[in-house]
Amino acid sequence: MHPGVPADPSGPPPRTDPGPARTGPPSGDARPHRDTAAEPLLADGLLRAVRATAAYGGVLYLHSADRRSLAVAAVVGIPLNLLEPFRRIAVAAPLPVADSYRGGRTIVLADADDTMRRYPRLAVGLPYAHASATTPVTAGDRTYGAIAVFWPADGTRPPATTRRQLRTAGNRLATALLPYGDRVGGEEPPVVVPLPVPGGDGVRVGFFDWDLETGRIAVDERLREILGTGPFDGRGATLLERVAPEDVTLLREAARRAARQGRPFTHRVRLRDPGGGTRQLDLHGQPVADPARLVVAVLDATAAAAATAAVERLRDGVFALDPDGRVGYVNRSAEMLLHSTRADLLGRRPWDALGWLGDPAYEDRYRSAMLSQQPTAFLARRPPDHWLAFSLYPDAHGLTGRIVPAAPSTDTTLPEAPPPTPAPLGGVYHLLQLASALTEAVTVREVADAVTDQILPGFGGQELALYLARAGRMHLLTQTGYPEGFLDPFEGTPIRARLPGTEVFTTGAPVFFETPHELSAAYPGIPRDEMGAWAFLPLIASGHPVGSLILGFDRPRVFSAEDRSVLTALGGLIAQALERARLYDAESAVARGLQQALLPHRLPAVPGLATTARYLPGTRGMDIGGDWYDVLPTPDGGVVLIIGDVEGHSVKAAALMGQLRSAVRAFASGDEPVETVARRTNQLLLDLDAGLLASCCLLRLHPATRTLRAVRAGHPPPLLREPDGRTTVLDLDGGPLLGIDGGFDFPATETRLPPGATLVLYTDGLVESATATLAEGIDRLRTALAHAPTLDLEPLADLLVGRARQDGWRADDVAVLVARLGEGSGA
Repeated sequence: MHPGVPADPSGPPPRTDPGPARTGPPSGDARPHRDTAAEPLLADGLLRAVRATAAYGGVLYLHSADRRSLAVAAVVGIPLNLLEPFRRIAVAAPLPVADSYRGGRTIVLADADDTMRRYPRLAVGLPYAHASATTPVTAGDRTYGAIAVFWPADGTRPPATTRRQLRTAGNRLATALLPYGDRVGGEEPPVVVPLPVPGGDGVRVGFFDWDLETGRIAVDERLREILGTGPFDGRGATLLERVAPEDVTLLREAARRAARQGRPFTHRVRLRDPGGGTRQLDLHGQPVADPARLVVAVLDATAAAAATAAVERLRDGVFALDPDGRVGYVNRSAEMLLHSTRADLLGRRPWDALGWLGDPAYEDRYRSAMLSQQPTAFLARRPPDHWLAFSLYPDAHGLTGRIVPAAPSTDTTLPEAPPPTPAPLGGVYHLLQLASALTEAVTVREVADAVTDQILPGFGGQELALYLARAGRMHLLTQTGYPEGFLDPFEGTPIRARLPGTEVFTTGAPVFFETPHELSAAYPGIPRDEMGAWAFLPLIASGHPVGSLILGFDRPRVFSAEDRSVLTALGGLIAQALERARLYDAESAVARGLQQALLPHRLPAVPGLATTARYLPGTRGMDIGGDWYDVLPTPDGGVVLIIGDVEGHSVKAAALMGQLRSAVRAFASGDEPVETVARRTNQLLLDLDAGLLASCCLLRLHPATRTLRAVRAGHPPPLLREPDGRTTVLDLDGGPLLGIDGGFDFPATETRLPPGATLVLYTDGLVESATATLAEGIDRLRTALAHAPTLDLEPLADLLVGRARQDGWRADDVAVLVARLGEGSGA
């Protein structure tokens, strides 16, 4: 039974079998459907989270069947239309709901500034002041989704008790959902949970007697007039057909629970009237002697009669909007000021009913008021030249508005003429989201990943294939969702082949197939899988095609004009990003070749000393920097260990690094003391007049005697681990950076190392970050070295750079040089 279809409450229980299992991409009706028996759990769990945290609203997201996206499954206190840009989001998206789901942590955003700083994509889609907290819905090793709750923004973070209560609500909901397995996914329309109205005031309009066992309902005459049902057949289904479909399941569950427990209940539903509008009714049910029977009083909560009479006497215009923005009430003064009638306004959104309010700027004031839960005001011009001042006063149950005449506006940001119909928000949002993701993508692979992460969840697709043209043939760049081997025959297809993916490339025009029959009719004999609709998009950059994008949908679908225009625009964004990324990849390959040529290809063998090194480029920019290391044996049986860092991340920094490395090798190859080597290198850098500074650490070590003489020029100090595990920062005198002044001296430090000692030299990219100071980073590295489970150099080096290697946003390059003395070294 579909959750949006009314049903006789006496009918059979909902189906609970899981249906056919799937191991690949969903197709046809094989996609798991939500078990309607779980919907009251979703509603109750979300409502409990909102009440426990004193929030004004909340949203429950559940993962999709393929676990690639999260979709809104239930909402309370927030208009569903406000969430349109975020009805479905990618699991990998940089959004708090996705981060909470992936990372299993509670995320708190205090205000709009906090949101913009940490989640700029969220701020793009919901640019309204509010505070929020998001927590995963998890039990054991099973995570179903995430709950987000909202408060008005006051710049403060909720206390720890509130966060714990939210976490508890998420855990309780997940535990309740465990028996349903995969039959609770976010694939069905969201459950809209009505908020209970404080006080429960309303005008009584009748009652009905409901026999839950037989499904029969006896309706009194007053209620029959309100319902407008005509001759009533006494069936529960007939009455429930008038209730908003999304309210039916929750009403049935509330009634059954009240009858089963012998307790009264209060529930709010929306009643659809014949004119297309809705009115809100509060139902107060009371069990009687028969445990399967309820007597339900019906109160009209839309407007109490006494309050209506008082408001009608006001000269100011007064109107009320429900949480979805639909007009529930207007007084006579509002009719006169708006030059419209109640019949034209009730049940409609003002910006739909009145063309001069149709600009997105006005609807945005309503969105801002509802999401921030703060009053707002604006001016609007009613043609031909009448200015009206609107004041909006929101709460979680809707919005009350006041209208008064006003002087002409000087606000040039608001329209003064009837605007054209605005573009739907959802499509614009997908463009903004992908554009934001593509600006962060640098390489071709990152562009491909961004396309996969954003497009499929945004449009509900199951398959994606991205092709680039090269040497007159189409080559697959990335794909997801296709059966294994399905795309193999298409690799290297000539661009003139008669296939939709190649023809959109040559013609530059997108092609959409809404059913399998349409595709087969246009291309007889074309191989197909189980998809039901397709979009073939050309990728055109600067007027010339670069490839094509294929999207597959598991069911037939109608591509609206908005869908087609948005998808076509997305193709243009992707093409531009691919062209930029291809150029970057080519330049980066040259830069990496230069970097590799400047660093040692292999380290020399030194008797009594084992060495290894690691180099990690920064993850942004040209992947090239000025870090270097070297190991230089000397004629007297010693060795010079060198690590250095030229400031900057550019070809210039890398070239200067190569010059300094060569100079240091030349200066240190003889018997020159390390302090002299540092002084001569400093003078060379000044003579080169490169405008860059450098740091360096030089250690002259004799493995046979374990004597060490070292100099440090503005560089982090090495670490020393003794055989017993004790690890310290090597105490070396420090000198200034190279390249500041030629008159500086660089003091040297002498020491003797224990047998089996391990030295670690490193650059600041390993220990310094936005979240840790240099001292904190060095101490963290020292701790990792002290607790290393092995002293084998290769795994030890990998361990030390492990955290940096996992950092996808590493701004600086990293160099590490590890050396260990033999146990038998020394006299």
